[in-house]
Amino acid sequence: MKKTNPKLYLHRLPGGGEPRIRRGYDAAFRVTPAYRAELPDMMVAADAIPGAPVPIQQVGVSNFRLPLKVRTRRQGVRTLETSVTGTVSVAAEDKGINMSRIVRSFYDHQDEVFTLDTLRRILAGYRRKVPSLHARLRLAFSYPLPQRSLRSGLDGWQFYAAAYEGAVDATGRFRRFIEFDFVYSSTCPCSAELAEHARAERGVFAIAHSQRSKARLRVEVAPGARLAIEDLQAHCLGALRTETQVMVRREDEQAFAELNGAHIKFVEDAARLLYAPLAADRRIADFWVACAHLESLHSHDAVSVICKGVPGGFTADFMDFRSLVC
Repeated sequence: MKKTNPKLYLHRLPGGGEPRIRRGYDAAFRVTPAYRAELPDMMVAADAIPGAPVPIQQVGVSNFRLPLKVRTRRQGVRTLETSVTGTVSVAAEDKGINMSRIVRSFYDHQDEVFTLDTLRRILAGYRRKVPSLHARLRLAFSYPLPQRSLRSGLDGWQFYAAAYEGAVDATGRFRRFIEFDFVYSSTCPCSAELAEHARAERGVFAIAHSQRSKARLRVEVAPGARLAIEDLQAHCLGALRTETQVMVRREDEQAFAELNGAHIKFVEDAARLLYAPLAADRRIADFWVACAHLESLHSHDAVSVICKGVPGGFTADFMDFRSLVC
């Protein structure tokens, strides 16, 4: 049955009837200070806090992106697309925060060359603009480093998922962290032995199973120390040896097979191999390492987690192993 008196609020009626509400954007309108002062502000509402009147440990913005300049170990500068996450704590009696204040305070520093210590100044700006006991800032980016092939001399760019993070607590203590992902190849020692047994005892050609693998490092940089992403990459390369390659010719592919044969490792071996250089580096106050070997034998992955073991420090409670799929 057709309605006799349709009611439309935003669209024209048949026969030319005008909508009840006008729609349109006035590009010529300019905001004055007086107009801005009269705009509604939820912060002054008497009933603005629904739910439990309790503190919130983190509230803020995630994944706003900027091209930021990052300093390299050799004092060079690279401009990288960076995903920024910033949060603060909120007291029980506070509604929340003006999210754009976090973004604006960060834009005040957008032309600087960023280091871990830059985060201290930005976080100090947070706490001045947004009353808060705790504040955190995370910059995530893909960090390029040159890689030379094993034997042919070809050069390529290897990209590493990395992040800088700074945190200020209620006492004003500032802490600095770096996260770094390293992708490598892992060949199973058990499979290698079984393959050689088949070859030696029965003349059967067999190949040990290997897989693309990833280690994620989270380190706390010691107060006053300088630690670069290149330093973490060097620790990983020196410990694991079998980083995946960018540019290869046949001689490089053969070399990589030999390299994997020389450095066979279980997932627990990888964790222990990484522990040694990280624990020995005095610039690193604390760390944890999570490794995942994406099994080609099984339909599941082999994983391990290790931490430095500092009293009251990091624990080996990492469980997000799916984020290590590479």
